[in-house]
Amino acid sequence: MTEPTDMPRSLHQRILQEVQEKIISGAWPPGYRIPFETDMARDYGCSRMTVNKALTQLTRAGLLVRNRKSGTFVKAPQSLSAAMEISDIRHEVERAGKAYSYHLLNDTSGNVDVETLEPLVPRSFQHVRQLTCLHLADGQPFCLEQRIINIEAVPDVAKVDFTTEAPGHWLLQQVPWNAAEHQIFACAANRETADMLHIETGAACLVIERTTRNQDADVTWARLTYPGDRHRLFASFSPSE
Repeated sequence: MTEPTDMPRSLHQRILQEVQEKIISGAWPPGYRIPFETDMARDYGCSRMTVNKALTQLTRAGLLVRNRKSGTFVKAPQSLSAAMEISDIRHEVERAGKAYSYHLLNDTSGNVDVETLEPLVPRSFQHVRQLTCLHLADGQPFCLEQRIINIEAVPDVAKVDFTTEAPGHWLLQQVPWNAAEHQIFACAANRETADMLHIETGAACLVIERTTRNQDADVTWARLTYPGDRHRLFASFSPSE
């Protein structure tokens, strides 16, 4: 008996999504052996070929590693983050199965000359707190965070001690936001960035620049720089209505 022509496609997408969600959520941690294809085919009520197609796609995406003798396992990624959400870097590290730590490298406050700011930093910023911090995974540099916070929009930030708590984490916990925009691009590490991330000058980096707003004002701008060979972005999509 053959399956209806629309079933392999819909089941394929369902298997992709559900396995992917279990990996991203940590329900299936790195090193976890996922169910055998025959068992998944039985549970989903589909052919083994449908399951194989989905798992092959996830393997090519770098989420799984397959061994003919021992089975299919969740691959231990260097890092994995969602491209369409604001995530806590600590959670990114822990989701990759690594120990998180953090160092505050620079912290200054005061008025700024908007002409000296990066192009994407909101021109509305005047009285700000500027911070540079390094996030580590298992003691190795994971992400360099450069952040500017608008003190006029978040007055309480002027008195927060960021020596033990990262500013991004504090903002997510304390400051509601309702809009954000970001761009993602690759760049070559300059000497200063390379030294902080323990990579070669000129090495490829993945950069996320993001501005976050609430209903009243621009709240913060951040540049997150990751070593290019240690980071992977993830996003899921559905057809437009």
